[in-house]
Parts: sequence; C-alpha cells; structure tokens
Amino acid sequence: MDHPSSPAKYIFVTGGVASSLGKGIISASLAKLLQARGYSVTIQKFDPYINVDPGTLNPYEHGECYVTEDGAETDLDLGHYERFLNIPTSQANNVTTGRIYKSVIEKERRGDYLGKTVQIIPHITDEIKHRMKLLGESGRYEFVITEIGGTVGDIESLPYIEAIRQLRLELGSKNCLVIHLTLIPYLAAAGELKTKPTQHSVKLFLEHGVQPDIIVCRTEHPLGNDLKRKIGLFCNVNEHSVIESRDASSIYDVPLMMEEEALDKEVLEKLQMPGTTAPDLQSWKEFLHKLKNPGSTVKMAIVGKYIELKDAYKSIAEAFIHAGTANNVKVVLEWIHSEKINAENAATLFNGINGILVAPGFGERGIEGKIEAIRYARENKIPFLGICLGMQCAVIEFARNVLHLEGAHSTEMAKNTAYPVIHLQDTQKKVTQKGGTMRLGAYPCHLEPQSLAYSIYGRKEISERHRHRYEFNNEFLGQFKAAGMLASGVHPEKGLVEIVEVKNHPWFVGVQFHPEYKSTVDCPHPLFVSFVKAAFDYLVGTSIEKKAQKHGAAEAV
Repeated sequence: MDHPSSPAKYIFVTGGVASSLGKGIISASLAKLLQARGYSVTIQKFDPYINVDPGTLNPYEHGECYVTEDGAETDLDLGHYERFLNIPTSQANNVTTGRIYKSVIEKERRGDYLGKTVQIIPHITDEIKHRMKLLGESGRYEFVITEIGGTVGDIESLPYIEAIRQLRLELGSKNCLVIHLTLIPYLAAAGELKTKPTQHSVKLFLEHGVQPDIIVCRTEHPLGNDLKRKIGLFCNVNEHSVIESRDASSIYDVPLMMEEEALDKEVLEKLQMPGTTAPDLQSWKEFLHKLKNPGSTVKMAIVGKYIELKDAYKSIAEAFIHAGTANNVKVVLEWIHSEKINAENAATLFNGINGILVAPGFGERGIEGKIEAIRYARENKIPFLGICLGMQCAVIEFARNVLHLEGAHSTEMAKNTAYPVIHLQDTQKKVTQKGGTMRLGAYPCHLEPQSLAYSIYGRKEISERHRHRYEFNNEFLGQFKAAGMLASGVHPEKGLVEIVEVKNHPWFVGVQFHPEYKSTVDCPHPLFVSFVKAAFDYLVGTSIEKKAQKHGAAEAV
C-alpha cells in the first residue's frame, strides 16, 4: 500500500435514538465504497464499557469476541470491518473506556502528570484523542473511520463526544467529519414516519457541542424528499446530507444502497477530497448475485450453547454465507442447543441435516450434547466440522467410543479424569488472570501431506487465529492415530495438535483454531468452502440413495 502524501481524514460514526441500528455496517459500507474508489481506509471501534476488552464478557452480554491477527480480543464489529474490506485489523482498532482509564491511571502512577490533578478533561479526553489519531498518524491510511459505541446521551459516551468536539476544532472541518445514525420510526396507527426522535437526538448532540455533518436515517419505509428536507431543516444540515438507510435483506446489500444514496460522494465533497472515478464494485455485485441466485440449498446444523443470541456465532454464520456463494448454494442454518441433545433424540434433531458444526465455547454446560452430536455425525458419515472446543469434543468422543477409554474428558470439565485426552497447555498452568491471557492470535501450522487438510488448503504451511487454554494431550497421540484419528495439522515448533481428522469418513475435521475469523467476501475460508461442498455432496448422495430405495421398493411391489 502506498503511503498517503497528505494527513489522514477522520470520520466519526455516532448513534442516536436507539442502539443496534447498524453503526458497524454503515461504517464498513462507507469504508468499502471509499476503498472501491482507490482510497486506503481503516475502521476502528471505541466502546464505552469499562471492561479492558470483550475477552471476559459472556457472549450473551455482547455477542462473539472477535480475535485479530495480533491477538486482540475485540468487538464483533471488527469482524464486519475485515469481512467488508478484506484487510486485517489489530490491537489499535478496538479501544474501550477500560483501556483508556487503565492507561491514564498507569501514567499517573508513574508520575507522568508531574503531580497534577488527573481529570476527565484534559487527561481522559487527551488519551481518547491520542487513540483516535493513532492509525491516522501511521501514514498508511487516507481515511480513518471511527465508530463510537452506544448512543448520544449515554453517560458512558460523554468523554468520546467531548473528544470529537475538540478534534473538530483542532483538525478543521476539511479533515474531520461526523456522521450521526438515527432511527425514523414508523407508526402504523398513524401511517407515518416520525422524525421527532431524530430531531431530539441531534439537539442533544448539539448540547454537547457537536453538529453532525451527515445524518443517516434507519427506516423501514422510503423517506422521500419532503422528509429529508424537514430533517435537514430541523437538524442544521443540507437536504443532500440526509441519507436514507432502508432495512436490507442482507448486510452485504448496504454498500450498494449507500452508493445509491451517494453517501461516499457526500463525504468526499465535505472533506474536500479530489474527485475519483466511481467505486469499482464489480466483484461485490457478482458476490451478491450468487448470494441471491443459488443453484441449490444445504442445511447445516450449528450446535452450541449460546444459540439464543445469534451474534454469539456471528463470524461462523457469515463464513457460511461466503462459502455458500463459492459453491453456488444457499446455506440454511439450523440452530440446535447442545443442552437438548441426547442419544435418544439425536436422529430426530439431525433429520434432514447435511452437515454438523460444533461451535466453540467454554465450560461444562452443554458439553455432553456436543459430544453426542459428534458421535452421531461420525457414525452416520455426516460431514462434520468442530471449532476450538468443538475439536476438543471430537477428541473426547473418539476416545470414549472408539478407543473405549471410559470417562475420557478434558481437564477443563473433569480435573481428575483417568484419561485427560484434552489438558491445560503448559504455558497456562501458572496463569491466574483471565483477561488477555489465553493463546491468542495467529500461529503457524504444518499440514501433513496426503491429509484432507492439505488438500483443502493446497499448501504445507498455514497460519490461523487461536483463542484457547486447553489442547490435545500428545501422550495419547499414538492411540488415536492407530485407531484412525490423525493429527493432520501441528504447530511446527511446539508440536501442538491444531487439526484432527478421521479416516474412513467422507469429511470429518476438528480444528483448534478459529477459521471463521479469516473468512471474507473476497476470500471465503477454504475450510468452510470444502465443508459446504461436502455437505452438498452428502445431500446429493442421500437423495440418490433414497431414490434407489424407493425404486427398489416399487419393484418389490
């Protein structure tokens, strides 16, 4: 990437009226449009909670914890950023209030403030501004888009709003721009869209000293020019700076919708950037065409214990979308709670399923259901993918039902098991702190020739992202290999087992890492692509088998 010759332009995306309006998708969509025009862009997320990072949060609290190449445990919106832009994020792309305060307190303890009273202004806001400008000052980006978590009016967000106010003064209007995302609710009884909540949100923003430059309005129905003019009039912006953001059938439609609304053009004009050619979105449009015009459908079961909140497995769900388009099929996800699976109902629960994925997680709850799902997949030759804990459960299931090691388990769940086929990594045995202490980020893996894994990746050396404390116990490696479970991927230096696969099965793979983190629109992950293809082959095979059985039964009659 060529280094920009001029200072970076800073774009802030804030929210009002309600949470979960899609600031992350709007940020990613704008970034995609600017990238498609040839600009270098990065996106960062500032979260107002006091956790240092999302690593210690229960998925029910905040959705999945997304892990970057350099081992940062981050907000799930960073996954959207990577999936849209196809460039990796890093530690610097996700900042929390906890991290801000931790840094300021550490400076105070070192005496960096020379005995002064440490206050929100200027010390906290200065630290926020420093983090906001960090990526822009690297010289690698022409645009830095910063998404601010929460909504205007939240107590937690006030220091961030103040930091934006100060930066606008310091950088000037041609280098700093604010986009405010609001909700335009539709009242069915009146048959009207209501702009008053947006007006109040902008008014509150103004009370904090910030005038938004562009207002993006999330709506179920078209706004029309009259409503745009009204919003512009009462919110102090030009009519062209009011952008309609209709509900979309797919998040991948949003960049094209924002292009139609000329969001990127409005941003470039306000920041006085030179005109460029129209965004080159040909490959994106081809992806969308495949997504909306599949040739067939496969049904995949996701077995997990957080399925009530789909965001807990957001990257997995998106990786299936990418892999489905690569195979010209629609992947229908069946969410199955691991606590509800047992030997008696497995056949019913997995009836009509073409592939089974056992999801990652921590803790004992639902573990036996995951093991039972894996047994059913292995014995019935259904394509199977186990991720992280899912891979560990596959090892436990194989140990119990093939090696007949009764009570085999992970020491995470059964500390005194006689057969600890999964145990704590040596590097983790003296770790007492929870946050940021797991095996995190990208690590190399060597693939065994002639293995399924090697045929999928097409090379000997790969790199994948990790987030775990427990690992395969290599003391049992010989027994597993003799019985048909191979360690087809290992860490080249430490010998840690990263991939297992079962012989005499059409497609059975367990991976200690998280392949879903690296799947993007432009580069669907090869494991998911191969898994979906195996599921389609299984569907075709079972269909042929059923037709043959039906034909045989008819002949017998």
